Amino acid sequence: MAELLTERMVLTTLAALAVLGMFVLLCRARRVNTSVEDATLAALHRVTSAAPYLREGLNQESADKTGPHLRELLACVAVGIVDADGTLLTWDGEANHHYADLRTKIEQVLRTGKRDFLDHGDVVCEQRPCPMRHAAVVPLLVEGQVRGVLTVIAGGDRKRLLRAAAEVAHHVSTQLELAELQESKERLALAEVRALRAQISPHFIYNALNTISSLIRTDPEHARDLLQEFADFTRYSFRNSGLYTTLADEIRNIDRYLTLESARFGPDRLNVQLKIAPEVLPVVVPFLALQPLVENAVRHGLANKPGGGTVSVTAEDNGSEALISVDDDGIGMDPELLDAELANAHLTGAHVGLGNINNRMRATFGNDYGLIVETEKGAGMKVIMRVPKFAPGVRPEPLPQVEEPGVGLAAGPAAGR
Repeated sequence: MAELLTERMVLTTLAALAVLGMFVLLCRARRVNTSVEDATLAALHRVTSAAPYLREGLNQESADKTGPHLRELLACVAVGIVDADGTLLTWDGEANHHYADLRTKIEQVLRTGKRDFLDHGDVVCEQRPCPMRHAAVVPLLVEGQVRGVLTVIAGGDRKRLLRAAAEVAHHVSTQLELAELQESKERLALAEVRALRAQISPHFIYNALNTISSLIRTDPEHARDLLQEFADFTRYSFRNSGLYTTLADEIRNIDRYLTLESARFGPDRLNVQLKIAPEVLPVVVPFLALQPLVENAVRHGLANKPGGGTVSVTAEDNGSEALISVDDDGIGMDPELLDAELANAHLTGAHVGLGNINNRMRATFGNDYGLIVETEKGAGMKVIMRVPKFAPGVRPEPLPQVEEPGVGLAAGPAAGR
């Protein structure tokens, strides 16, 4: 019996030791895995921390903010960033006394676009000990063009340094490419706004001033009011800043335009209806997104219709979107002809406003937010615009503060007029 108990105790002890051994191994594996995970997360954090600064483009401010993140990511002695002109934008870390030794290498990389390397043994150094062992000089390439140079100073393995520096330089180059893409997108958007300004009919400006001048003697008070509307319209339409504005500001400018056109055509030939839900007034839209649509309705839809007609502008709440429409009961046109003209608008100049706004809406909010046009010959035209209430990066720029006596849109336009 005693021998049986002893044997059981031995087996129990061995089993316990085996379980304990497995537990220790699992704990060690878990510690290793945890350390790898922590290192990965730390690296990801440094990469994402540097990205916003790089997307501002390559300048001294962005380089100063990026340098420390890149040095921590590479775990190196120092990081230097040089622009395409050879100007040192930032140097984060030690061994800056070797920058003069790197100048020739940097200039060569800027010329050739090929990376280079410098070993500490190849230079004269009086500092003992010197933290630099190797230096890698890597080009920052955007679409095959050298936009700058990344210099990495390290005290470790040469092979690892070259590989790590190349990977980080590729990441920096990608962010710089995104920055240039964003800048190009903004330049294109500004060019499209300028094109829309150019589409504001010179005839409208001439006719508006002619209408005002004809009223100066017969109805000077009305002429004064129209002159104020014209001044406010041109001030808004030709402002120099801002790609986006609020729906309230766009509607206010449409109201000015239609007031001037009504004075020219007369209330019997141009009837106007504005139906705007107050809750959508703060929605952000591309600048000058609506006025060309209204001008198109007046000039092409109603001006050539005997007896004139009605232009209706409606904006209503549609859940996560604002639903906006510009509708006229004018002469309309064949929808197939309109499609053909819109496809070639950049060549022929026909309906440039419609094509321009359609492109801007899709570029700003996505391809699902292009204009919807309903028309038929002799049945007028309706243009529908869907605008999301929120879109990343789409923010209005405040208008210059100008006293506007007599402007009554604080609570939105009237339901009709």
